[in-house]
Amino acid sequence: MIALPVLAVTAAAVVQATADVAGVEGADRRMGAAEARIRPVGGTVFQAPDPDDYGAGGWGSDADGDADKPSYDAVTAVLGPDVRAITLREGWTEIPLGERRVSVTAREVDLSDPLADGLFEITAGRAAEAPDEAVVNDVLVERGVGLGDSVTVGDRELEVVGTGRHTTVSDTATIDVLPDALGPGFADYTPDVDWLVDGDPVMWSDVLALNKAGLVVTSRAVLADPPPVQEMAEQLGYDTGYGDVVAIVALVVTMALLEVVLLAGPAFAVSARRQARSLALMAATGGTPRQARRVVLASGIVLGALAALVGAVLGVVVGWALLPLAQRWSGEWFGPLDVDWRIVAVVAAFGLLSAVLAAVVPAHIASRQDVVAVLAGRRGDRPPSARTPVLGLVLLGAGVALSAYGVSASSSGHWAIAVSAIVSVFGMILVVPVVVSAVARLSRLLPLSLRYAARDAARHRTRTVPAVAAVAATVAGVVTLGIALSSDEAQNEATYSPSLPLGAAIVNIYPSAPMNGDVETVPAGTWDDVEAAVRARTGDLEVLRGVQHLAADGTDISLDFREPGDRTPLLEYWGGRLDGTAVVTDAVPAMAGLTGEDLDSARTALAAGRAVVFTQRPTTADTTRLRVDLYDPVDDTSSVRRLDWPATYVDAGDQTPVAQALVPPSLAAELDRPLGIAGIYVGDAGLSASDETELAEVLGGITEDASLYVERGYQAPDEVLVVQLILAALGGVLMLGGTLTATFLALSDARPDLATLAAVGAEPRTRRRVAASYALVVGFVGALLGAVVGFIPGIAITWPLTYQSADLLGGSGEATGPFIDVPWLLVLGLVVALPLVTAAVVGLSARSRLPLVTRLD
Repeated sequence: MIALPVLAVTAAAVVQATADVAGVEGADRRMGAAEARIRPVGGTVFQAPDPDDYGAGGWGSDADGDADKPSYDAVTAVLGPDVRAITLREGWTEIPLGERRVSVTAREVDLSDPLADGLFEITAGRAAEAPDEAVVNDVLVERGVGLGDSVTVGDRELEVVGTGRHTTVSDTATIDVLPDALGPGFADYTPDVDWLVDGDPVMWSDVLALNKAGLVVTSRAVLADPPPVQEMAEQLGYDTGYGDVVAIVALVVTMALLEVVLLAGPAFAVSARRQARSLALMAATGGTPRQARRVVLASGIVLGALAALVGAVLGVVVGWALLPLAQRWSGEWFGPLDVDWRIVAVVAAFGLLSAVLAAVVPAHIASRQDVVAVLAGRRGDRPPSARTPVLGLVLLGAGVALSAYGVSASSSGHWAIAVSAIVSVFGMILVVPVVVSAVARLSRLLPLSLRYAARDAARHRTRTVPAVAAVAATVAGVVTLGIALSSDEAQNEATYSPSLPLGAAIVNIYPSAPMNGDVETVPAGTWDDVEAAVRARTGDLEVLRGVQHLAADGTDISLDFREPGDRTPLLEYWGGRLDGTAVVTDAVPAMAGLTGEDLDSARTALAAGRAVVFTQRPTTADTTRLRVDLYDPVDDTSSVRRLDWPATYVDAGDQTPVAQALVPPSLAAELDRPLGIAGIYVGDAGLSASDETELAEVLGGITEDASLYVERGYQAPDEVLVVQLILAALGGVLMLGGTLTATFLALSDARPDLATLAAVGAEPRTRRRVAASYALVVGFVGALLGAVVGFIPGIAITWPLTYQSADLLGGSGEATGPFIDVPWLLVLGLVVALPLVTAAVVGLSARSRLPLVTRLD
C-alpha cells in the first residue's frame, strides 16, 4: 500500500518529465543553434521568460494592428550591429495528394544554415538549396511522397530533395522550404516572421529592452537561467498566482496523503496486534506507553522507508518502460529519458510520511492495551468513543454548510465547495466506527458467513475502520468528480445549437479573400465538379441558391427577418451554414423539412410571391420586415434599409431551420444583388466519420476553398470519455486494493477462529464464504458511505460549474442551469457491482482448509 502509490506516481513523473520538452531542453527544437528567437509584434511587450509558457502568462502587447511592427534595426540597436540572423516563417497550408488535399505545417527557413541545426533531422537527401526545392517529414513519406517527387503548394511546384524527422511534431505532415519560396500568398496568411540570431547570450535585461521595442524574445540563456518569479512579476506588474497554486496543491496533497494513510492503516493495525503480546511483556517488565508507541512507530518508519525506496526504484524502471507506449499517444516527440530526482525524492518522502501517519493510530492503541488481558490471550477493541461520531457529524454538517455557501457565493464558491469535500470526508471517517458497529447489530438476520464477517469487522475496528474509510474516501472523490463531469457535459449537450437537422450535410465554397481587398470568384465548372463528387458518395442532394453576401465589388450584405414592430428574433437558432440568410426558390426544397399543412402553405405562399419565414414563437403577422445591412469596404461606409415583404410564417418547432426564410425570385430581385449557389444540401448524408474525412479531402482536391459539414448532434469530446474511464479505473483499483488488503489481513488475523469453526464441523467452503462476506461488508459499507458523502460537494459544484445567469448572456437571454446529471451507472458500479466482484475474487482465491490451531478468546 505504500510502495504501489510511490511506484505509480514516480512512473507518471518520469513519463511527464520526459514528455515535457520545455525550457532549455527544447531550445534546439524552437530556435535551432541560435541564441534567441525574436518575433516583431509592435507596441510594448510584456512576456514571461518563456513566451510560449501560457501557464506563466505567455506574452502580450499593447500594439494595435501591424503598422508599428519594428524592423530588424530594433534588434541590432540592443544586441549590437554584428549580430547575424536568419528568418523563419511558420504556418500551415494544403497540398494535393492524388484526388485529395491534406493539411501540412509549412516552414520557410534555410535548413542548411548552421543557425537552423536542430530544427529538422534529415535522414535521406539534403536540405533545400533552391526556391523550387523542399524537405518533407516522415509523415508525408508514409503517405506516398518520396525523394524526387513533386508537391504543389499554392501556385508553386516543388521538388522533394530531402526527407527526415521534424524535431517537434510526430504525427503532423510538414514541409520545409527556403525563405519566400511559398510566395506572397503564404506570407499574407502567415505574416509573422521570426529572426534566429546568434552572437552573445541574450540575457533577461536584453529581453526587457527588446520588449520595449515591440519584440517577443525566446532566449536560450533565459530559458537556462530564468529570473525569479517574484522579480519578474514586479517588473511586469502582475500577480504570480502562486496563492491559488499553493491552495490547489495543498488540497490535492491532503486528499492523496489521507487516501494512502487509510489504505495502509489496516496493515499496521494487524502488525501492531501481532506485536501485542511482546508489547504487553515489555510493559509488564517496566516498559512505558511511550516506549510501546515508539516500537510501533519504528516499524512504520522502517517499513515505510523500505517501501518508498523500492517503489521509487521500480517507478523509474516502469516509467522508462512505458515511454514507447506513451509516445504513441503524443503528437510531439519526447525528449531523452528525464528523471527529476527531486520529484522522486519528494514522492519517496511522501510515502515514508504516509507510513508513519498510518502507524500513529495503531501505536496509540497499542500503548493503551490491557496488559493482563493480552497476556491472558484475550483480544478485542474497546467500544467506540461517543465523542468521535459526534465530532464526525459536526464536520459533516460543516461540509454541507460549506457546500451551501459555495452554491450561493459568486467568487469564492468553488473554493468553499472544495474545502467542503475534505471536511465531509474527515467527518465521514470519524463516523465509520459507529456505522460498522451498527451494521454488526443489524446483522442478526443475515446468513452465518455475513453475520460472522459483520461482527468480526466491528470487533476489530482498528483494521476495519481504515479499510472502510479508504474505500469511502475513494468513492466520495470519484462520485464528486463524476457528477461534476457528467453535469458539465449535460450542460454542453442541452445548450448545443445544431446547424442542420441530424444526419444532414452542407457543402459550400468560401472563396479566399486576398489581403488587397479583392474578391476571388469561384472558377467556372468548380460547382459542377463539387456536385458530382458529392452525388457520387451521398446520392440525392439539393443545390440551393441565394443572395450572395459578398459581391464581386467587395460589398457585403446581411439580411435579417423580423416580425414588424418587434425586435425579438424569430428563431432561437438556425443553421448558418449557407452562404446567405435566405434561400431563393420558387419551389419548397426538401431541406425545409415541411410536411402536411405547413408544406401546402409554403407552396401557396411562394406561388403567390410571398416569403416563407420560419419562426419558433407564435405570430399572427402576414408581413415580415427585412433589415438589409450593406457594407462597402472601399470607402468604409455602412448603410441600412428596411423592406416590408408579404410573408407566411411557418412554425419551425424544435427543428433547426437551414435558413431564416424561403424567398421567391420576384422579391429577391428587389435587393438588386447577384444570386449564386448558397450551398449543396444533403438531407440524409449517411456519412460515417471516415467517409466524411474522405469526402472532405476529395473536395479539397477540387478546390481548397471547399467546406463540408455533417450534423451529428452534440458529440462529447474524446477527452471526456478518457477522464470518465480514468475515474472508473482509479476508483476500481483503489477499492480493490483497499478491500483486498483489509480482507486478507482480516483472514490472517482470524485464522484461530476459522480453524475452530472447522473443528466444530463447519464445511471447508465456509472459510471462502466468510472471506467473501468480509470483502463484501468492507466494500459495500465503504462504497455506500462514500457515495452519500460524494453527493454533497458533487451536487453543490454543479451550480458554479453549469449555472449561467441572464446577465452573463448579455441581459437579453434566459438563465440556464444548473444542470445536474448523476452518472448512475458509475455510482451503481462502485456501490454494487465492484463490491460483489471483489467478494467473488476473494471467495475464489481464499484457502478452504486450515491447520487446526488454538483458539484465542
